[in-house]
Amino acid sequence: MGSEQNEGTSFPPSEPKLCVNSCGFFGTSSNMNLCSKCYRDLRAEEEREASAIAAVEKSFSFKAKQPAEVDAVSLVSMKPAGSVSVPAVVSSESSSSGGDQAPPKGPTRCVSCNKKVGLTGFKCKCGSTYCGMHRYPEQHECTFDYKASGRDAIAKSNPLVKADKVERF
Repeated sequence: MGSEQNEGTSFPPSEPKLCVNSCGFFGTSSNMNLCSKCYRDLRAEEEREASAIAAVEKSFSFKAKQPAEVDAVSLVSMKPAGSVSVPAVVSSESSSSGGDQAPPKGPTRCVSCNKKVGLTGFKCKCGSTYCGMHRYPEQHECTFDYKASGRDAIAKSNPLVKADKVERF
């Protein structure tokens, strides 16, 4: 019966094709004849390259070019397929930038009591991090001026509307 249905259709039965990367799994035409794992790896590699290129371009836009530097487009065009990875280029560029990057942060501590707070720390508007006990401005002698901030916010949200004087006849 199955052969009768195949003879009546215009599409010939297709045999499964192996993955182009020769990994042993079957590929599909919607995944460029790759298996699902190889296709996912290919997409992840493309995303990493795109983000690395964007990071390199962003770093070049912030600092002035020096004569020894080349732009990201020429780096990508010079790279033969599969020989040099883009993240290696980014790491060499970031090391030459000098003191632009902040040093790695240690454990976050409360400024008042020096207690480790980690992810549960509260960031105050004065710029410091505090534990649950010292999170309120009254508890840590906050230097931020909340009244002036409130006045500015009200002034910005409610602009003064003043009409022109009416001329009398």
